[in-house]
Amino acid sequence: MRNRPLVVDTLIVAALTVVAVLLGPEAARQGQHPLDATAYALVVLVHLPLVLRGRAPVVVCCVVHAIWLVYITVGYWPVVCSFGPMLGVYTVASQRESRVSVSCSALMGAVWIYAGVANHTDTWASWASMAAQAVVYPAMLWRFGVLARRSTELARQLRREQAERARREVAEERGRIARELHDVVAHHMSVISVQAGLARFVFDTDRTVTRAALDTIEATGKEALDELRRMLMLLRAAEDGAPAGPMPGLARLGEMIERVRAGGVLVTLTVEGILRPLAPGVDLCAYRVVQEALTNVLKHAPGASARVWLRYEPHQVAVSVTDDGEGVIPDRVRTGGGHGLLGMRERAKLYGGEIDIGPQDQGGFAVRLILPTSARAVQQGDDATT
Repeated sequence: MRNRPLVVDTLIVAALTVVAVLLGPEAARQGQHPLDATAYALVVLVHLPLVLRGRAPVVVCCVVHAIWLVYITVGYWPVVCSFGPMLGVYTVASQRESRVSVSCSALMGAVWIYAGVANHTDTWASWASMAAQAVVYPAMLWRFGVLARRSTELARQLRREQAERARREVAEERGRIARELHDVVAHHMSVISVQAGLARFVFDTDRTVTRAALDTIEATGKEALDELRRMLMLLRAAEDGAPAGPMPGLARLGEMIERVRAGGVLVTLTVEGILRPLAPGVDLCAYRVVQEALTNVLKHAPGASARVWLRYEPHQVAVSVTDDGEGVIPDRVRTGGGHGLLGMRERAKLYGGEIDIGPQDQGGFAVRLILPTSARAVQQGDDATT
């Protein structure tokens, strides 16, 4: 209400002034002085300050009541100018705390009682009517104003909550994008780095191995670009409306393992249970966890062998990646350091899964993930992903 355009208040004041002027003939029928030039001037002066009611409601309310008091003291019928003070009281109640608005309402009641005294109210019925009006009118205006203020405060609180929710969603989306970028870039660049080092090492002695390493680098770089392109297409609407290609899943697990093998890590894959299609979010989550785990083996445990174990169960899917290397520092794992480990935990949490990351007693490192495939858990995760 404080930001209401000045032109709106001007139109409201003009309408109230016209209504007050039209009530002038009624004053004569009520036994009061008919409106003359002085009365019309006072009518205009009573309503004119209301143009600024949105900027200084308390001051405007007091000024309006003061002019209304002069109007009544001269001997004119008070109802003619009562709309201005009423609007002033309502405005204060809708914009200021109750302590101030109650005072302005009491001021209106006092002026109303004074109007009865100034107009020589002498019958019991007239006094009862005047007293009722002096209480009921200010109370109703105060109540309506308070309800309007509460409604405005609730609307502002709702906007703040919506803005905060939007900021959280943006932060979550940025985190999701960061995890995707980390998984794509870290895995593929690790493979490319290893293969480039191998090619440089055998460049002058074994052209066949060199060519194979370069072929792996080319294929890995192409796949990385394809995945990054798919991610960008998900983040922005394509102008031609063409749908983005599917994100990788467990069906492409063999391709990823072949790349890791080409990097010098002996990887074995074991699949148990009845293969079945999974929800896109669950499928991608399981794929990324395996990808990150094998990338860590490639970076931190060179020369180690790894085993990927995948089991389909009726209501969940279990994934395990273990290695026999010694390249991961246990203290760093226990403190939760590393964006890759954090990303795996966040992915598992998003889909209601359980993940265990840490060194094995017999040596090496293990990542074990269990993801529920129930419709409710999958829907919650997919809604968060989209």
